[in-house]
Amino acid sequence: MGLRIANNVAALNTHRWLSIADANVRKSLERLSSGYRVNKAADDAAGLAISSRFRAQIRSLQQAQRNTSQAVSMLQVAEGSLNEIHNILERLKELATEAASDTVGDTDRSKIDSEADTLLAEIDRISQATKYSDTQLIYSTATTWGDTAYSADIQVGYKDEDYDKISISLKAINTATLGVNNFDLSSQASAQAALNTLETAIASVAAARSDIGAVQNRLEYTAANLAVTVENYVASDSVIRDVDMATEMTNFTKNQILVQSATAMLAHANMLPQNVLTLIGR
Repeated sequence: MGLRIANNVAALNTHRWLSIADANVRKSLERLSSGYRVNKAADDAAGLAISSRFRAQIRSLQQAQRNTSQAVSMLQVAEGSLNEIHNILERLKELATEAASDTVGDTDRSKIDSEADTLLAEIDRISQATKYSDTQLIYSTATTWGDTAYSADIQVGYKDEDYDKISISLKAINTATLGVNNFDLSSQASAQAALNTLETAIASVAAARSDIGAVQNRLEYTAANLAVTVENYVASDSVIRDVDMATEMTNFTKNQILVQSATAMLAHANMLPQNVLTLIGR
């Protein structure tokens, strides 16, 4: 074995391994303290790119969940108003049935007609007052049944695709579209004629409520699907970016021992050149 003092190769080699072990300890400390396996692009360039895309999609899908919840709440507001309009129409049907009978006189019919006019005014008031975030939902100046009062696209995905949107359309509901704006219970004949008109109006409101219920059910299924998707995306991102604490703690312990061992060996390696002193008769 050659004895050299100008260059202590053994010490250089030991120092190199000490530096590697020390770098691994610092990397383990970073991961254990942050909870992430990937803290910078150098840790896993491809993994970071995939994780970043997942995270953007997750945040978009979480907002889509909120969009869905808000849409359901909006439909509940509209459906609640239609429920009251439906109740009013049922009362009008009751009044029309009463006024259509010979057991009621003209004086009583005038009182019945007065109540009917008040209830019809309330239908139009409810129509105008039904709002969500200051947007009217079922009011329109339309006079034909089937005209749209409100329409919207609900974003339920992270792309600009048709399958990532759900369209909502609410029919215009007022006395004109229901065909009861010329309602008259002041005579027996007009009251009898009103019975069929009210039957049609009640069916129309029921159909509008049914449409709202169908869309609401669809949105609730969408919300459930979004929740599952977000959960799975988060799990996928976690596999890429999150650190396995047990495994990393094992690596940290191993590298910490290697640092201590390499430090001790470096001290021994630095002492090797002193053997030359025995050759020069020290």
